[in-house]
Amino acid sequence: MTTLAGRSGTALVVIDVQRDVVAGTYQRDRVVGNIKALVGRARAGGVPVVWVQDFSDQLPKDSAGWQLAPELSRDAPEALVHKHYADAFEDTDLEEVLAAAGSGHLVVVGAQTDECIRSTIHGAMVRGYDVTLVGDAHTTEDLSAWGAPPPEAVIAHTNLYWGNHAAPGRTAAVATTDEVTFAD
Repeated sequence: MTTLAGRSGTALVVIDVQRDVVAGTYQRDRVVGNIKALVGRARAGGVPVVWVQDFSDQLPKDSAGWQLAPELSRDAPEALVHKHYADAFEDTDLEEVLAAAGSGHLVVVGAQTDECIRSTIHGAMVRGYDVTLVGDAHTTEDLSAWGAPPPEAVIAHTNLYWGNHAAPGRTAAVATTDEVTFAD
């Protein structure tokens, strides 16, 4: 259903599941375990896995905290996209990576729900992609001291509104880890 011609394939996009990013996030171990299961199923099904890693002054490339969570590993042929903005498409080669793979449907997992996940799923939709957010495979830290809702509410709200999101010729969906089949 994507509006991207000739791009009927699916890709699993893993956003910012880095040591320092997910340290202390809501239900971290369960979420990382779900992501690990999805990566394994995507690989087994021949679906491209695209890794996105954030970098900043506080999270320098190649630092210990910048590395993927220790439960996860990127296979050498899998794409790695370095990002500096919340939307993983901004000033990166993500679009080129997905175009080369023929991917018009993205299955999105990772962190932080209220920043990089939301920005990227919206960025994907406006660029013509179909987007499935895996509702039990994204997380965020507790920012309630700064006025944000507690993390479980941020995640629930994101799942609620994304499941009801729509755009002409594109689909938005929320699925659980167990519901994702990577079938085109």
